[in-house]
Amino acid sequence: MAEPSTRDVAEVMRDEMVVRDRITALIRNGPRTIPELAEALGYPSPEVVFWVMAMWRYGTLVPTGKAGADGYYRYRLSEEHPVPTEQVEASHGQGQP
Repeated sequence: MAEPSTRDVAEVMRDEMVVRDRITALIRNGPRTIPELAEALGYPSPEVVFWVMAMWRYGTLVPTGKAGADGYYRYRLSEEHPVPTEQVEASHGQGQP
């Protein structure tokens, strides 16, 4: 499991635009929990919470239903606010793992 964030909240939020595109690309392959996203992104879960909650608040992500047995919700892309495919594809060409 990823270790707790030691970065200032302002630092975490500065990464939002780049990480948002990476989260979108991951979730296009199927719904994921915050710990699953954190592991795939290589960021601590507390940082991923900021980004996922921002995407949820603005209608980009929605929970798939009730929390699973592990207590975590799975998030999927909203059908009402789809992210353009070219935006996601562009994020892959920027040297991001």
